[in-house]
Amino acid sequence: MPEALSLIERAEKAQADLIEVRLDFLEASRNLSDLVKSTKIPLIATNKLLSENGNFAGTETERQQTLFNAAKNDFEYVDVDLSSPKHKETIDKLKLLGAKPIVSYHKFDGALSISEMEKVLEQEIASGASVCKIITTAKQIEDNLTALNFVSTMSSKTKLVCFCMGELGKVSRLLSPMFGAFFTFASLQQGNETAVGQMTIQEMKAAYDLLELK
Repeated sequence: MPEALSLIERAEKAQADLIEVRLDFLEASRNLSDLVKSTKIPLIATNKLLSENGNFAGTETERQQTLFNAAKNDFEYVDVDLSSPKHKETIDKLKLLGAKPIVSYHKFDGALSISEMEKVLEQEIASGASVCKIITTAKQIEDNLTALNFVSTMSSKTKLVCFCMGELGKVSRLLSPMFGAFFTFASLQQGNETAVGQMTIQEMKAAYDLLELK
């Protein structure tokens, strides 16, 4: 918890717009209100299973309870995996607790076509998502164009986060907000990435300045 508070302070100094707290890396998810009280920046609670490239080894019910705990402690956003068998009931309760559900889908082994992403988006919207998140993996540079085209078309329909992971996915990571994405992800420093291809917040801000993008 002390390290989490320190990282939130660093994220504030780096002028992050949102801060994701990975509950699966916290030794204990008690006293979460201390994290919320430490900053005015909205926090996102995320808890990923080992099968989702995360660090949480508990049951789905135990994971669900950690997310409810975050909502009860005033996290503004809570990430719910679309693949979770309990995602609908989790989303409904999170809304009752006052949190905004980010319903997320990750494809770690490749890209999706526009039509495939449309089907995922429809499921996320139907589930009650406040924010929809569709993340694929670029196997060729052209996969970024598919993600950017999709977010450009669909961001008028809902709040959408969509880009490609992987070293070849940096283009869409960087540019997706320019095409209408609600936000994108950055790490605080090199070595702290939570996914392949993630850039640091300093690198992304420098690129936006160079390209004169705000």
